[in-house]
Amino acid sequence: MYPFDYHRAGNVADTLTLRASLADARFLAGGMSLLPMMKLRFASTPNIIDLRDCEELRGIEASYEVVRIGAMTRHVDVAASADVQAAIPALAKLAAGIGDPMVRARGTMGGSIANFDPAACYPAACLALGATIQTTGGDIEADEFFIGVFETALKDGELVTGAEFPIPDAAAYAKFRHPASRFALVGVFVARFGELVRVAVTGASRSGAFRWAAAEDALTESFSIRSLEGLKMDHSEMNGDIHGDNEYRAHLVEVMTRRAVLETLESAPAA
Repeated sequence: MYPFDYHRAGNVADTLTLRASLADARFLAGGMSLLPMMKLRFASTPNIIDLRDCEELRGIEASYEVVRIGAMTRHVDVAASADVQAAIPALAKLAAGIGDPMVRARGTMGGSIANFDPAACYPAACLALGATIQTTGGDIEADEFFIGVFETALKDGELVTGAEFPIPDAAAYAKFRHPASRFALVGVFVARFGELVRVAVTGASRSGAFRWAAAEDALTESFSIRSLEGLKMDHSEMNGDIHGDNEYRAHLVEVMTRRAVLETLESAPAA
């Protein structure tokens, strides 16, 4: 790890003032992504600003239409939230399946979104649910927020403050996880809003989480497993590594999409 200076401020306003006074700095939320990258010298910064004292960035609020989650809310808190479990149970399940107990006790939703690791789970939920990412520079729709691997629409010095997730009629998240890290080799989040269906995939593509338009069109026309028959994911855009080549990941996308659709059907309220 390269040397750096450590900073803290008591609230968001003071944190932004501190950030403006530094030539180069990165925000630290849970540290579950940034610190390992720094230890491996894949990332470096002369200044770290810890957000742990920014209490206004924590918390969960639910209304009839949306669930808002503060950026510093931990995965374990999202998983255990009665509001999230009642409104979007798939989101609570997603949070409960991230990493191990230590990761869930330290990692935060905002950190996951802002870092945009290509195998992270939350970006798929944001895209499938049509979330609005709230930042100190303004609100950004999820479709516009995630740009490429470890790249978002955040400008220099801006901070994710939370996210608003519209409540779907039904949703499910199916993840084929790496047995050690529990990152998604492939994860698929399916959300249904009336007749409209959104499908987002993580862990598979070289460019990070993305929406699968062909599956969305097929499922919007008819929400059933049979609608996915014959639908193939283009393996040329998939990631390949020691855990699975691009053709294997393309196949996993198809399998996990079917599983997510099945779970969505089972979780949908009775007519």
